[in-house]
Amino acid sequence: MGNITLQQQLEKKILIIDGAMGTMIQNAQLSADDFGGEQYEGCNEYLTLTAPHVIKHIHEAYLQAGADIIETNTFGATSIVLDEYDLGHLALELNIEAAKLARKAADAYSTPEWPRFVAGSMGPTTKTLSVTGGVTFEQLAAAYEEQARGLLLGGVDLLLLETCQDTLNVKAGFIGIMKAFAAVRKKVPIMISGTIEPMGTTLAGQTIESFFISVQHMKPFAVGLNCATGPEFMTDHLRTLASLADTAVSCYPNAGLPDEEGCYHETPDMLAKKIQRFAEKGWINIVGGCCGTTPEHIRAIAEAVRGIPPRPIPASFDVHAVSGIDPLIYDETMRPLFVGERTNVIGSRKFKRLIAEGKYEEAAEIARAQVKNGAHVIDICLADPDRNEQEDMEKFIQQVIKKVKVPLVIDSTDERVIECALTYSQGKAIINSINLEDGEERFAKVVPLLHKYGAAVVVGTIDEQGMAIGAERKLEIALRSYDLLVNKYGVSPRDIIFDPLVFPVGTGDEQYIGAAKETIEGIRLIKERLPQCLTMLGISNVSFGLPPLGREILNSVFLYHCTQAGLDYAIVNTEKLERFASIPEEEVRLAEELLFNTNDETLNTFIQFYRNKMKEPKKAKTELSLEERLANYVVEGTKDGLFADLEQALQTYADPLDIINGPLMAGMDEVGRLFNDNQLIVAEVLQSAEVMKAAVAFLEPYMEKKESSTKGKVLLATVKGDVHDIGKNLVDIILSNNGFHVIDLGIKVTPQKLIEAIQAEKPDIIGLSGLLVKSAQQMVVTAQDLRQAGISLPILVGGAALTRKFTENKIAPEYDGIVLYAKDAMEGLALANQLQQNEIEYTKTEKHETKPEKTAPTVIAAKSNVSTDVPVFVPADLERHVLKDISLPHIIPYVNWQMVLGHHLGLKGKVKRLLEEKDEKALMLKQVVDDLLQQAQQEQWITPAAVYQFFPAQSDGNRIYIYSPEDKRIMIETFEFPRQQKAPYLCLADYLKPVESGQIDYVGFFAVTAGKGIRELAQQWKEDGEFLKSHAIQALALEIAEGLAERIHQIMRDRWGFPDDPDFTMEERFAAKYQGQRYSFGYPACPNLEDQEKLFRLLRPEEIGIHLTDGYMMEPEASVSAIVFAHPEARYFNVL
Repeated sequence: MGNITLQQQLEKKILIIDGAMGTMIQNAQLSADDFGGEQYEGCNEYLTLTAPHVIKHIHEAYLQAGADIIETNTFGATSIVLDEYDLGHLALELNIEAAKLARKAADAYSTPEWPRFVAGSMGPTTKTLSVTGGVTFEQLAAAYEEQARGLLLGGVDLLLLETCQDTLNVKAGFIGIMKAFAAVRKKVPIMISGTIEPMGTTLAGQTIESFFISVQHMKPFAVGLNCATGPEFMTDHLRTLASLADTAVSCYPNAGLPDEEGCYHETPDMLAKKIQRFAEKGWINIVGGCCGTTPEHIRAIAEAVRGIPPRPIPASFDVHAVSGIDPLIYDETMRPLFVGERTNVIGSRKFKRLIAEGKYEEAAEIARAQVKNGAHVIDICLADPDRNEQEDMEKFIQQVIKKVKVPLVIDSTDERVIECALTYSQGKAIINSINLEDGEERFAKVVPLLHKYGAAVVVGTIDEQGMAIGAERKLEIALRSYDLLVNKYGVSPRDIIFDPLVFPVGTGDEQYIGAAKETIEGIRLIKERLPQCLTMLGISNVSFGLPPLGREILNSVFLYHCTQAGLDYAIVNTEKLERFASIPEEEVRLAEELLFNTNDETLNTFIQFYRNKMKEPKKAKTELSLEERLANYVVEGTKDGLFADLEQALQTYADPLDIINGPLMAGMDEVGRLFNDNQLIVAEVLQSAEVMKAAVAFLEPYMEKKESSTKGKVLLATVKGDVHDIGKNLVDIILSNNGFHVIDLGIKVTPQKLIEAIQAEKPDIIGLSGLLVKSAQQMVVTAQDLRQAGISLPILVGGAALTRKFTENKIAPEYDGIVLYAKDAMEGLALANQLQQNEIEYTKTEKHETKPEKTAPTVIAAKSNVSTDVPVFVPADLERHVLKDISLPHIIPYVNWQMVLGHHLGLKGKVKRLLEEKDEKALMLKQVVDDLLQQAQQEQWITPAAVYQFFPAQSDGNRIYIYSPEDKRIMIETFEFPRQQKAPYLCLADYLKPVESGQIDYVGFFAVTAGKGIRELAQQWKEDGEFLKSHAIQALALEIAEGLAERIHQIMRDRWGFPDDPDFTMEERFAAKYQGQRYSFGYPACPNLEDQEKLFRLLRPEEIGIHLTDGYMMEPEASVSAIVFAHPEARYFNVL
């Protein structure tokens, strides 16, 4: 069966590849004897020899289910993996036999109209070059070569490198395959399938774009995705790949995530529905299943995509693209792309010194600094004549790939050094450079590396006669090089970058007079005649030998003119690049004179102008007075230099207390002003508070015990029944670092406990916090109890449940003292300051004797117009599903960063846009949170868990009856929900079939948590003065619980038979634009918090560590529970 048939079939239909081999082997419940003994148990590949009938049966099951392509049982059949079972010596035999076994099965089912194909499965092995190490590039390539040879000898139709997690492994695999093709004298098509982790990259960090760009030179017939965590995590990556790839696109996902019992949550029907949607979008050519999928899944998928046309495969890939860990896909608007030049031993003394001292990691920091300042790619040159270039390259490149994600330019004239570097680069690098100085010799040595590893190449305009100075000559060499590279050596025009060479204008050398102008003209000519190729220049050569400041100006002006002429890549020092727009006109003129009319006069004028000129230095910190500096540390939120200045302040101030109440407090006042002016955000205020706390702690040993810097004493509490304390903690931090003495009574504080504390502590102000609707009522009760105890101290209230209106009309009338509402911590501080300075003008709202309104009789005849004729959505099962140890990366994509960074940490504006625009504040905060997340994962601070279940249910008026999952005739729970008193008269019960319909409907419940221990951790950090971390970890835990709720709700929609569309974005998910709705008790549609108790009886969330308090609140605070409806018209509403 020639592979032409595979190509023909691809054009005709969406091809079906088989499902999981491992899952089927597991389901076969084999004994140790089947594996050839206990020591080989779990080595599935060995079954090809010990139990071939089992493998044959699995192949046949998939062929019967409709698979066009079946995979050999060789996923782990390299000697590297087999050595773990001491079976490495059998690698070749196992691959040959597995291929023969699959070949025989496929041939038995093949017909001329419906050919079946065999793919030689080549897994990622158990080692990754970029992440785990433990194997060399050469060893891996050799192991893959042996595997490919066996598969080819056994008769496979194609080779499949699958579950690729590290592109370096794929490159080693490709080199192994090419060697096997040569050894066996047989070539077959190659298919490559990568695995993208939930965070959106491969394990080794590449995005799908970088991955594709990095494997493109292998000319695979198909590139795609497999494994991962189920289809929804593939959606964005598939969409991207389908729009980018000039190959077929494949997709064979896992059957979702396994639960506690190891059961995968995607049923055949659910998985097929999702893949069908991918097919309808026109994204795919080959589909199937990975872990957890069975012949039933494959049959359902084959049915679902039958008749849907395959994705049309584009004829070519028409852009210049290179990659590191991140992709760089060229676009005209990006010009000029900057190539960071400082990691070059020829051009940077500092870099040369670090390499000579063996400080490779420190040297790699130079690359990081170049990228930070805008370099799109990094040029690496280690050609120091006094050292071993290859050794240095090998050691340095291993450090640099850990520090920067951008593509690399490998700058060397030694092809062995270039090849060594390419074995460490996951991406598609740029090789710098080749030329025709020795005829075609360099071309012949270096171009094969482009085809072997994937790279673009820089071609210098030099030939046998030497370097081209004139523009026409530059073009002539470029045209000759192009012809050879494209037509003789098979290089894509878009991978050719011409360097038209730059010569110094300041050396007075006769032959270089007018050379700068010729270079600019040369760029224009090359771009005109060879529009698909790119150009690159080492800009700073032009100013060689001139005064330092003059060099920066000249470089910038020269770059401007080169860019106007069409330059694509500029090799520059990104840390010292003058912006053309900010250069004074006179200096631009001087530079242009020198560039375009180079002679002794223009040169001397230029040199004289810059000879003694220095850069204007920025005003240094030391020019500020000590007071200004101290205030500034607080405002800037930095401790850098703080303690030295505090030492100095102790010499000049008689009393340390004056330092706190003077300059430091002035800094805090300024912080408050800037915050109210929207110039600072919550996170920055917390950093300022950290500085304040550190300063006070430093000064405390010098203060007498009797001294207290306090403006007054504040007692804080979250009211009875409420466990939310993130807002209250914020108030504590802000007040205590602004001169108040704060006593925090914690959460769930009863009025009695509060009264006792007030009598004991005698505070000046009381602060009450509450998040839930119920807490607002609790504040009214608390105010009444305080009044009866004869207390009339000022009260500040705040929290999500409250409004100014509620405070004035409901709480204030119940109390004898002042009651003020603070919308946030900073307003709380302002009010506390005003209270202590008697600046509050307060008029109390009197309690109105409200006449009882004429209420309609309780039997509201009005009904809502929610449709009653919608179909019943039947869930896949009625089992209780418990998910523990859920990995954080699976939840992160569902976290709403607008809430974390915007709502909790105070970033103003659209977070997503700010991050895209690389806003400094947004990036700083995201970094803080990302570091915390990484730590949380390592230390297991956040341990997400979930439980969910569907129940049969019906409605009866405003009631919902819940029936036993085992016996739908037994009622096990009743909920009664309030109905809106005015149109549209909604009630949650409307979303279920009524009893009189005779139809059984279904409702879901879930409870999720971010795990326990967060409050204690946050408290510890708060005490240690790490306020931002303390606040951020609480915010993160809350939003991870919300994100997990979002994820579990999505799984429930899947299992209910109405999965989200593949085009469904996270923004739409956060806005609840899906079918059905979830409602949490205590919120407006079902305000009765006591209903939590019923949910707990049904679900038993105690098993995952969630408990109910006396006030029906969940502990830990970062937990979410809900009742879930499937009704298409379900929406949020308010009954209050």
